[in-house]
Amino acid sequence: MKENISAGSLAASICSPLLSFLMLVIPPAVAAQEKQVAAKPAAAKAKTVPAKTNPKKTPRTKATQTRRTDQLTKLREDFIKATNEYKASLEKLRASYEVSVRKAEDRANQTRQLFAQGLVSKNEFEASEHAVAGAKDKVDEVDRRVAGADTQIADTLLEVEAEAKLARSKPVPKGGMIRTASFIRYNGGALWALADAWKVQRFFLDAFKKPLPIAVFGQGAIHDRWRLDHHNAMDVSLHPDSAEGQALLGFLRANGIPFLAFREAIPGTATGPHIHIGRPSHRY
Repeated sequence: MKENISAGSLAASICSPLLSFLMLVIPPAVAAQEKQVAAKPAAAKAKTVPAKTNPKKTPRTKATQTRRTDQLTKLREDFIKATNEYKASLEKLRASYEVSVRKAEDRANQTRQLFAQGLVSKNEFEASEHAVAGAKDKVDEVDRRVAGADTQIADTLLEVEAEAKLARSKPVPKGGMIRTASFIRYNGGALWALADAWKVQRFFLDAFKKPLPIAVFGQGAIHDRWRLDHHNAMDVSLHPDSAEGQALLGFLRANGIPFLAFREAIPGTATGPHIHIGRPSHRY
């Protein structure tokens, strides 16, 4: 294998299926399938059409929720599979870099001996040493990427376990808060409406002398794709563990404003770290 393989370029090409998977979580075919299931066949005679009653809506709602749960399960399985494939590619790249390290060390040893005998210049000797360090840096970078992939898988599995516990637990009480490895949920008791967003914006502007970094105000395309009801919420591009994020969470709690603070991407729920201000869109 060639020694001049670029860790950045190959890793980027490996990551592209994973990133595409995160951005295109629920394929259009799923939406078409739901429309087909939701469509009711026309009745042959008007007299045989039963009257619409509330009990009939319940099974259909449960069926839809079951489909969404199945989609989320499949989504996470695909996410873990793609991450494992990414790790396998990184392992191949690491093996190539280890060969490069051994060759660089052999050349450095030879150059060191020649330098001691006065047969090569100091610049040549130092260049050989730098080559060894550069080759080892590439191996270390691959190790960091592998560790990151392992963390993604572990966090996804932790999130599945956390959701299972939440599903068995009672609803979060008013003013209550739940923390998991990936998110924080605060069930504020205030009557939140998107029209009150100016209060949060004014706080942030006064505190940090800059506008609140709103990523999505109300319903966005990603929420439509993931079947999330985001009409009465807004997403803020702040990591909840940052200084600004902590200050914002403190303000929201002090005013009883509900929020979800995501520390990382969650397939089908969050594309990355951010603070969701408003009631949960679903599941949580």
